[in-house]
Amino acid sequence: MPDDEPTENISGGPGGGGIAAEFQPGEGATPAEAVVDRLGEMYWQKAYGGQDAFECLVRTILSQNTSDKASQPAHDQLMARYGPEDELAETLVDVSQDDLAETISAAGLYNQKSTVIQRAAEWVLDEFGSTTAFDEYVRDGNPDDVRGTLLGVKGVGPKTADCVLLFSGGRGGVFPVDTHVHRIARRMGLAPADADHEDVREYLERDVPAEKCGFGHTAMIQFGREYCTARKPACLDDPEACPLADVCDQVGVYPETDEVVDPADAPD
Repeated sequence: MPDDEPTENISGGPGGGGIAAEFQPGEGATPAEAVVDRLGEMYWQKAYGGQDAFECLVRTILSQNTSDKASQPAHDQLMARYGPEDELAETLVDVSQDDLAETISAAGLYNQKSTVIQRAAEWVLDEFGSTTAFDEYVRDGNPDDVRGTLLGVKGVGPKTADCVLLFSGGRGGVFPVDTHVHRIARRMGLAPADADHEDVREYLERDVPAEKCGFGHTAMIQFGREYCTARKPACLDDPEACPLADVCDQVGVYPETDEVVDPADAPD
């Protein structure tokens, strides 16, 4: 595993204020559920829900195109300087963008991310009137409506919207798809090789029980960091090195030639 990644996924867990989900392994009614159940034996230790919605939105924006190890310090510095969380939007609309960019510089792309964060803060206050009211909307509103509303904010994509629903709203049946999940689901054959991020999300949310989707997201990320990396998955060196080798289609992975390609580019 790369040195710049944490040993545990930190985008969930008790620090978010949620209640720990209990691992209930099943018979694996679908291949996707079977994979999540197997991951449960390795990683089940997360909690979902409980994060303040706007803080969660900011945290997820900071995590875009970077690792948790880089974005977490940026989040911590932002909260130390501009908290408390229940007044965060009100505070951020009035700060200098240069100051905000400097504060979150550890996350990378800080000029772009500071713009998106301030735009989101203005939107929250215009649409909901306060950070607290936005939080209530995310927790209590219809999930499809909340997702659609979030996607209407420039700079907020499907993965960011889904993370807010999961880590703030604690909604079941939400399986955010980042680059790790997108790669692994297609490589393992849980979604078509040419599926885009939204297609992968639809397949996983269809085939994984609602109560296991949140865990499936964080566990699959961790699995991607430790075993199923983009360029050198564990099975490339030794099939037995991967604990999920027996349930993987290895789409785009060719141990006999030491080659790895994107599943979409793999021959039929």
